[in-house]
Amino acid sequence: MDISFVNQSSFRLRGKLAMVIVDQKSLRVEDRAGGAPYQIRGPGEYEVKGVGVIGLSAAGTTIYRIEIDGVSVLYLGGLTQPLTSDQVDLLDGVDVLIVPVGVPSVIKEIEPSIVIPTQYDPHGLSAFLKEFGKDDVAPQPKLSVTRDKLPEQLEVVVLA
Repeated sequence: MDISFVNQSSFRLRGKLAMVIVDQKSLRVEDRAGGAPYQIRGPGEYEVKGVGVIGLSAAGTTIYRIEIDGVSVLYLGGLTQPLTSDQVDLLDGVDVLIVPVGVPSVIKEIEPSIVIPTQYDPHGLSAFLKEFGKDDVAPQPKLSVTRDKLPEQLEVVVLA
């Protein structure tokens, strides 16, 4: 599965059979072979074109857990404050976390293998990377992730 940056808070997840576009307002699942996209707005559990999606209400926004090609991605795009302990319990086993730089405390609670920062200006990104001792992370156009090749240590990837 490939993850690529679309804009400030929007990302594309391209799996073998489906593609997901997620941003702060919605999530769209498209069949790679064509067909009408399926739009998700808000909390709930969904299974669309082989992609599992759980939308949770959190601090006035919806966060999405996306299961695609055996990889669990958690998108926290609009989150501005920490998650509750109940929400953290529901999110066990996340592989990739897409997180706004303003809520880095969530990373320690979720314990993902890979972190992708979002919603940042150059200063905010720099401070975020320094907090995790990752000052030398160069932006890349996409990240390829497979279940069997997840890193042992926390990896921070900047997509641009």
